[in-house]
Amino acid sequence: MTAPAFLVSAIASGQGKTTATAALARHHLQQGKRVRVFKTGADFLDALLLERATAQAVHVLDLWMVGEERCGRLIEEARSTADLVLIEGAMGLYDGTPCSADLARAFDLPVLAVIDVSAMAQTVGAVAQGLRDFGPVRLAGVIANGIASEGHAAMVSAALRGVPLVASLPHLPASFPERHLGLVPPADGADVEAQLESLGRSIRIDEVAWSAAARMLPTRAAPRRPAAPPREASLEGDLVAIAHDSAFAFLYPANIDCLESLGARVRFFSPLADEPLPPRATAIFLPGGYPELHAERLSAAHGFQDSIRAAHAAHIPILAECGGMMALAQSLGDAQGRSWPMAGLLAGSTRMLPRLAALGLQAWDTALGELRGHTFHYSIFETALEGTTQTRAYPSGARGEAVYRRGSLTASYFHAYFASCPAAIAALLRGHLP
Repeated sequence: MTAPAFLVSAIASGQGKTTATAALARHHLQQGKRVRVFKTGADFLDALLLERATAQAVHVLDLWMVGEERCGRLIEEARSTADLVLIEGAMGLYDGTPCSADLARAFDLPVLAVIDVSAMAQTVGAVAQGLRDFGPVRLAGVIANGIASEGHAAMVSAALRGVPLVASLPHLPASFPERHLGLVPPADGADVEAQLESLGRSIRIDEVAWSAAARMLPTRAAPRRPAAPPREASLEGDLVAIAHDSAFAFLYPANIDCLESLGARVRFFSPLADEPLPPRATAIFLPGGYPELHAERLSAAHGFQDSIRAAHAAHIPILAECGGMMALAQSLGDAQGRSWPMAGLLAGSTRMLPRLAALGLQAWDTALGELRGHTFHYSIFETALEGTTQTRAYPSGARGEAVYRRGSLTASYFHAYFASCPAAIAALLRGHLP
């Protein structure tokens, strides 16, 4: 028997999808259930919060970046080992290419629509039925966010006209804090665990409606498992050092899985704690995050800076994505206009902007295949360096991010999803990618 799986979506961002997903997950964990959670789209921050809610890694699902076969395999594996699977959507149900509704239809997933009803009552019915019929999708029910009273809940339920009100959340005085890029990472926020426990207790579930929704099981058969990575795609015997702390927290769990499937050993280290690179590292990965919020500490992390410069001089391959690239420029300009010296492996400086600089899915056409991923940043890199290549935006095909190569260093604002092209990642981390 496999577990029920739901896509948790909404009409738009800001409706409370992450709050509702975390509340459902923590509620069922409090009941002794095994819960697995996924996040759709290219997203790090919501996934970090959902990891705290479930104490398990949260993988992303995207029909293009991750691929339909791998998405299906991840869902089926989760359904075979858990009592409940929740997949939080991105933006609105029909926003983006591909959109959350595309994922739901690809795997016959029933949808739970989170609707912020704090400023509406009967209109909720029109919203719910529009979400159901526009695609259409299999709408299992509504989670009403911002219920003010029992009377308000009764009005909402009546207005749904046959669409079940599966669960409701009261208007809560506290919410998860946000900053540029999205939610504040749980490690940086106070009382996150207490908030999650409170959410699990606050959500009100109609057990009859929930049981009926749980019987709407996906009917698609489990997909065929992919072949093993090509023999030439190997990191056997390699030690990959990965920066991981509050400044470098944007790391897909699937990227770690990919490295290990290629035979690599992984060791984490903290530049913020001024830790040097692990001894005998054969490759280095600096993922994205919030270096601009920790610029003063990073600027003073001379042990880390000396070790990364020494590794570069020794021709050890280094991959630096977004925030990782910012830490390797000559300087970093924060949101207050202050400039902080960085490791200086790239000629140029980064500085923060008051608005979003780039967002969206992208691909890097390497000599070994298409490496897929995304970009999302509020800073710009001001440099005289020429990129050796350029990613391209999906689906438009427009020019994307520059990829800079300096000796053994590869740096870009592009965040790669390693499993989309393991051969390219293996070559890159061995210094063999053309």
